[in-house]
Amino acid sequence: MSERCILTRAALAAALLLAMPAAFAATAPAVNAKVNAGALQASGRYDRFIVTYRAGSTERASRSAVVQGIGAAIGRAGMNRTTLGANGKPAAALGVNYQRKLAIGADLVRTSRKLSAAEASTLMRQIAADPAVARVEPDAMMHAVRDIQAPATLKPAALLTGAPNDPYYAKYQWHFNNPSGGADVEKAWQVADGDGVTVAVLDTGITQHEDLDLSLADAGYDFITDAFISGRDADGRVAGGWDTGSWTTEEPWKSECTDASNPPEPSNWHGTHVAGNIAELTDNGVGMAGVAHAARILPVRVLGHCGGMTSDIADAIVWASGGHVDGVPDNQHPAQVINMSLGGGGACSADDVTGQAIAGAIARGTTVVVAAGNSNADAANFTPASCPGAITVGSNGITGKRAYYSNYGSAVTIAAPGGGVYKNDASSGEVANPEGFSWSTVNDGETVPTTADYGGMAGTSQATPHVAGTVALILGAARDAGLDTPTPAQIKTILTTTARPFPVTIDKPIGVGIVDALAAVDNVLGVEPPAETVTALTNGQLLGGQTGGTGATALYSIAVPAGARNLSLRTIGGSGDVTIFVATGAAPALDGSGAQYKSAKPGNNEAVVIARPQAATYYVRVVGVAAYAGVSVLANYQL
Repeated sequence: MSERCILTRAALAAALLLAMPAAFAATAPAVNAKVNAGALQASGRYDRFIVTYRAGSTERASRSAVVQGIGAAIGRAGMNRTTLGANGKPAAALGVNYQRKLAIGADLVRTSRKLSAAEASTLMRQIAADPAVARVEPDAMMHAVRDIQAPATLKPAALLTGAPNDPYYAKYQWHFNNPSGGADVEKAWQVADGDGVTVAVLDTGITQHEDLDLSLADAGYDFITDAFISGRDADGRVAGGWDTGSWTTEEPWKSECTDASNPPEPSNWHGTHVAGNIAELTDNGVGMAGVAHAARILPVRVLGHCGGMTSDIADAIVWASGGHVDGVPDNQHPAQVINMSLGGGGACSADDVTGQAIAGAIARGTTVVVAAGNSNADAANFTPASCPGAITVGSNGITGKRAYYSNYGSAVTIAAPGGGVYKNDASSGEVANPEGFSWSTVNDGETVPTTADYGGMAGTSQATPHVAGTVALILGAARDAGLDTPTPAQIKTILTTTARPFPVTIDKPIGVGIVDALAAVDNVLGVEPPAETVTALTNGQLLGGQTGGTGATALYSIAVPAGARNLSLRTIGGSGDVTIFVATGAAPALDGSGAQYKSAKPGNNEAVVIARPQAATYYVRVVGVAAYAGVSVLANYQL
């Protein structure tokens, strides 16, 4: 692969990132507790609805009763006769057809014509007026959280003891070992590689690639039922998790799926890129590396032309985790981990279809990892990002900052490297390569698959597989050590308690910290984390020659006796830019929390002066706002 090819793909990733589909626009949750209208978009058109009936109701077991009940709701909404539509033209009387029962027990129905968002909301409220109805929601279109692609074969014979020999690893895959924004994966490989773990990737499917293990590709499944979305000649699901393309540059998809804010796009091979980030073959002298390179990927195609339907994704979650779905052979390779780098607008509750499917997967022992979304908005208003029980992943860049596009808020569990796009993780400016992107496997085809390749993407789509891969490392390490398999709840606790604190102050919350693969694996094996090095300062003596990269940190201390006055803690000279945080008794965190004092001026000349210090040990944390060199640290007090 040429550098030109790599950088071109990086630019494409940035373009994809900056042109997010309208389905990711944040919307407020519905008021009616039985109606989830949050996924409705003002410009959207809807003809599929998912209705959950109460246990014991007639409709729960009778398709004809379902159709009859929806027909009554259409009548109450005044849609059972020809009316004047929003465009001023006559709108035909509305009919309804039964489609199928979902694996979680809800029913999918389809109206005879597409409804505006206002009409769909009205109809759903009338459906919810039926006492037998527990929940109703549109069968909304989900989309890949946009970035780029993934590969296949052979597995390493033994755990690694150093950096792998994959030729593009050292230059491009900063996201595995960078001390500020990376996931500390390289050291974890000395302990675990994910062997024996199956990770289901619910996405666009997978393509042929020499750097991916495709042993489960045929065992995967294409859950897309609609021929328009799948690109097949007829409706229905088919065996195999292969990505046959998702382009919208040609008809009929160009007319139906694109607009000014969602322009026509070639196939993105999104599932291949995600799969490579999780389990790309490593130390095989080819291409790049994967987080859990001995794990096996089970590809499940749920996204095609224009996206994928909620109903199909919910069934795929059930099937991938080992549950039964009518009309589909049971999964012979149940996944211990599910990765979903996809989503759409609307809050997710435990009663929603996706929420129920995720809860069922967790009950079967499967950890579900989802993307927070790339809309720079509160993840609480997106699904599956806000679904209870899921591990929701935000994105950071190389410096450890929140990536400017990453969704945020209390729904986000943890951050992981997804790429910052611009230099120093800024929100605009010159595109930085390669450190602006997460790198993995892709395909060069504009429509159908052609030549396997590698490329960069930025987004929470790429942060998510770093966490899913880390979960596979945790499970593999426990398996190899003969330990009990951690439950999904235990996995979540391990990830959050071992996350590395953000090395810089983040502007909006994206979880407890950055995922740390080594610390997580050590935790499950009972290994105590090493203590941070603290360099002791001597009163009045200059400590010179201090050096660090962007986001790097160093910790210093000085014991101040009783009666001391005018304590001065300084950094002086050199190049770059640092900030200092000062605390007594215990060291301040990497993001400065816990500090009683702070100095953050441009450059390296920082100072904290305390006229009457207490008798205590003072800790000084130096953090590189930019890479720094030749900086001196000085502590001075008077007796």
